[in-house]
Amino acid sequence: PSPASGAIQAGGFAALGIPDELIAVLAGHGITHPFPIQAATLPDSLAGRDVLGRGRTGSGKTIAFALPIVGALSRSGRRRVAKRPRALVLVPTRELASQVARALQPLAAAAGQRVTTVFGGVPQGRQVSALRSGVDVLVACPGRLEDLLRQGHVALDAVEVSVLDEADHMADLGFLPAVRRILDLTPRGTQRLLFSATLDGGVDVLVRRYLVNPVTHSVDPVNASVSVMRHHVFAVTAADKAQVVRELAAGRGRSLLFTRTKHAAKKLARQLNQAGVAAVDLHGNLSQNVRDRNLAAFADGTARVLVATDIAARGIHIDEIGLVVHVD
Repeated sequence: PSPASGAIQAGGFAALGIPDELIAVLAGHGITHPFPIQAATLPDSLAGRDVLGRGRTGSGKTIAFALPIVGALSRSGRRRVAKRPRALVLVPTRELASQVARALQPLAAAAGQRVTTVFGGVPQGRQVSALRSGVDVLVACPGRLEDLLRQGHVALDAVEVSVLDEADHMADLGFLPAVRRILDLTPRGTQRLLFSATLDGGVDVLVRRYLVNPVTHSVDPVNASVSVMRHHVFAVTAADKAQVVRELAAGRGRSLLFTRTKHAAKKLARQLNQAGVAAVDLHGNLSQNVRDRNLAAFADGTARVLVATDIAARGIHIDEIGLVVHVD
């Protein structure tokens, strides 16, 4: 971070000109000083610039784009119109959409703004009703959003701010063609913010196509790693693997186990429960209600083990995970 961002962190959010009511909301959630990604990007994003921010999951990116969204919509003063959101946040997974909306909701509410989410895996009726009632900020996954666009339930011609969160994960999951089609429907010349852990390949294509003279801020080294993490590789025979995984999962801490396929995640979670280890699974074959319930059980400690496909777990932030096992 620059010396200026250090001064911002020392002076808190007030030094950025954030309204008192939004500072109070942040303080109510235990956030009193900007994280590095926030201190670095907020001066430019609050000024209306296009911003390219690089930081890892859990680095505070959501607040880094939530504050500029709420601020921009408050300044413009345009009223809500049915089916025409005023800000768009694109994310790669349903869980991340819910996570982002939860962080945005109290800030938007303090400014009299409405937030809704759009993603697959659930009936679209409630989402269509929310859009028809008028929303200010739409947090969406590309697939369901394109479905609703085709059906005429939403239009993007009133979008004033567009955000692409976890852009590298979006690229990994093959969403970039859909993202391009969606962003092409938003007005040219409006503010665009892109956040990603890496800025190469497909992400760079998006930057060149949609961001105008963007200011780039990187708060992590390109190959940043957690400083207090020990890595172990176990060379085991196929016959011994299942027992080794069970013994690792049976430890006292909270554990996250990754499998390559949805079937493997379901099977392993069932085997762990049969062995007396409280486990839940997370993958694309589950309904959204079950995904939410399983993730909540892992977050609150009811289940100490989450068995997930790497795609399903992208972008999710859960504190105090003691062990990560790459099963496959």
